[in-house]
Amino acid sequence: MSFVQRLIHFPTDSFFLFGPRGTGKSTWLTHVCKQALVINLLDPAVSREYSARPERLKEFIKAHPAKKVVIDEIQKVPDLLSVVHELIEQKLGIQFILTGSSARKLKRAGVNLLAGRAIIRHLHPFLATELHTQFDLNAALEYGLLPVILDSKNPLEKLRAYVALYLKEEVQTEGLVRNVGNFSRFLEVASFSHGQQLNVSNIARECAISRKIVESYLSILEDLLLSFTLPVFTKRAQREMVSHPKFYLFDTGVFRFLRAQGPLDTASELAGPALEGLVAQQLRAWIDYQTTPYMLSYWRTRAGNEIDFIVYGQSTFWAIEVKNTTQIRPKDLNGLKAFGEDYPEAMLLLLYRGKERLKKGNILCLPVDSFLQQLNPEVKVNL
Repeated sequence: MSFVQRLIHFPTDSFFLFGPRGTGKSTWLTHVCKQALVINLLDPAVSREYSARPERLKEFIKAHPAKKVVIDEIQKVPDLLSVVHELIEQKLGIQFILTGSSARKLKRAGVNLLAGRAIIRHLHPFLATELHTQFDLNAALEYGLLPVILDSKNPLEKLRAYVALYLKEEVQTEGLVRNVGNFSRFLEVASFSHGQQLNVSNIARECAISRKIVESYLSILEDLLLSFTLPVFTKRAQREMVSHPKFYLFDTGVFRFLRAQGPLDTASELAGPALEGLVAQQLRAWIDYQTTPYMLSYWRTRAGNEIDFIVYGQSTFWAIEVKNTTQIRPKDLNGLKAFGEDYPEAMLLLLYRGKERLKKGNILCLPVDSFLQQLNPEVKVNL
C-alpha cells in the first residue's frame, strides 16, 4: 500500500503521540518530520544506553543539532522525560515528539507527562476517508483498518502475530499480569462484550477468576489503548437510564481475531458487532482529530430503548443507530423515534448495509460506507 496521508493535526509545540502499535506512528512521522533526529527505544541497545544514563540525551542532541527530535516508544525509558522537560525549559527552539503505545508505564513511574508542557495526540487505525478509493467495507469488517495489517499479504496471519506481540512484549515482558494464560482467556471472553454493556461479574464468572482481577485486566487493555468504553448519554434525561458503559476493542480486525469462531457461531453474530465496532472506531478517531471538542456516548433506557452512538458537540448533535441489514424494518427505527421524542434537536441517523439514501419520517437512512467516507475532520460533514 502506498503512503496514506493521515488527517491528524500536527501541533507546533512539543507533543506526545500515543497509539497502539501498528497504527503507523513512525511511518507518519517519517513523512512529516523528514529532518528530525530520531531515537528509537524499541532498539534494545539504544534502550539500554538511555536507561543507564538518561542525561546522555543532552549530549546526543548537542552533537546532532535538530529542530525536531522524535523519541519512539518513550514508555520504554520514562526517566528520559525529566531530561526532555529540562531541555524544553531551556527554550532551545526544539520540538520534541514523544511516541508511545502505552501510557501505563509512564503512570506507574509517577511521570507527570511534562507537567502540561507537551500536548497529547492519539493516532488511530485508518479513517475510511483517509483511504479514499482503497477503502473496502467488507475487508475492513474482516481484518480491520490497522496500517500494519492492511500492508500485509496475509492479514489473518499478521493479526495472529500482532496479538501475540502484545501478549509477549507489552503484557508478559512488562510483568503486567502474573498469569498470561488467564489473560489470554480473558481476551477471548472480553471479545463477546464488544459493543455490549460492560458486565464485569459475567466476565469474571466466564473466566473463573475474581472480579478484582478482571477489573485490573480491563484497566490494562485501556492503558495499552487496546479498548475503550462509551458512557451513557444522560444530558436532560427524561427517562430512567442504565448506568453501565459500553465496551469496544479498538479495531474490528482485532475483535474478529479474538472472538472464538466455530460451528455454533453464525455469521450474523459476528457481523453485527463488527459493523457497530467499525463505526465506533471511526467516530472516535474523527472526534479525536477535531479542533473542537465532541462527546461520544450511547443511549439506553431501563425500558430497553437504545441508540448505538450519540455525537454531541457545539454544532453537532447526532443520534446514530447501526444495523447490519440491507432492508430497513419498522422496528429498526423504534430507538431513534423514542430518542427524537426526548431530543427533537437531534439529527436522527440510521446506518445500514443498503445502497440507497432514504428518509423515514424525520430519520435519515444512509449506507454505512458512504457515511464513513464523509467523516473528514478537515471538512464539515454535509448529510
